Amino acid sequence: MAAVGFYILLPFLYLISVLPFPIFYLVSDLFCFLLYYVVGYRKKVVYQNLKNSFPEKSHKEIKKIEREFYSYLCDLFLETFKTLTISRKQAARRCAFTPKTKELFDKLYAEKKSCIIVMGHFGNWEWAGNSFGILCKQKLYVIYHPLHNKQFNDLIYKMRTRFGNGLYAMRDTIREMIRNRNEVNCTAFIADQTPAPESAYWTTFLNQDTPIFRGTEKIAQKLNFPVVYVTVNRVKRGFYEVNAEILVEDPKSTKEGEISELHTKKLEADIKAQPEVWLWSHRRWKHKKPEA
Repeated sequence: MAAVGFYILLPFLYLISVLPFPIFYLVSDLFCFLLYYVVGYRKKVVYQNLKNSFPEKSHKEIKKIEREFYSYLCDLFLETFKTLTISRKQAARRCAFTPKTKELFDKLYAEKKSCIIVMGHFGNWEWAGNSFGILCKQKLYVIYHPLHNKQFNDLIYKMRTRFGNGLYAMRDTIREMIRNRNEVNCTAFIADQTPAPESAYWTTFLNQDTPIFRGTEKIAQKLNFPVVYVTVNRVKRGFYEVNAEILVEDPKSTKEGEISELHTKKLEADIKAQPEVWLWSHRRWKHKKPEA
């Protein structure tokens, strides 16, 4: 039955993908109206996350960010399927790398240095991956959770690898990175997911006790790959800008928790500057910090 549903849905996904952008965003506005005002998708989660993260903001300010977030969420969802048919030129134009960002990755490639990219669910990370595959010389590997539905998993795989990128299933990450260690590449970690509380590194993030995956830091230290922090700012609707900076040059010299603290604080600053483009519907704080 799942396969039948996929093949019924697939033509609609391609139809959305080929729509001209002005009509495409009108469809997104319709989705937003239904999601926010009719379905009310995770509104309690979103509001509570915003309220806890910004205790200094009024109810009116929180509601404004909430509405802007739902508009962004619908754009993001539909923009993901644009990857099915978008041209290389359009992809690179709509998610541009700043000159300094391109220079940074070109320098790493010239020095034959692989790196670890750390980022959050901020801006359009899917389009950023596409642009990397088009604009940068080294291969990008993206860590992902394989989907249970084979047809949808194959579709997502196709979209994410269309411009030359590779994927690592999360459980295979370190093995695949070691296997490809002689290749000059970058591996992207989305570091704001929710780990098991017992094995996590705990810090304060957006005014709340927050667990952080230790894997990014431990792999960086093990392989001693430079850690690059990437942020994807939304410039205006349908257009993004990718900014990158070296976060840690020599991970082996860092103390426990140092890399985790650094990338978490960077993401926090980005969210405070443009709160509507972070994934507030995620149950980021569902776990409580274990008693010491």
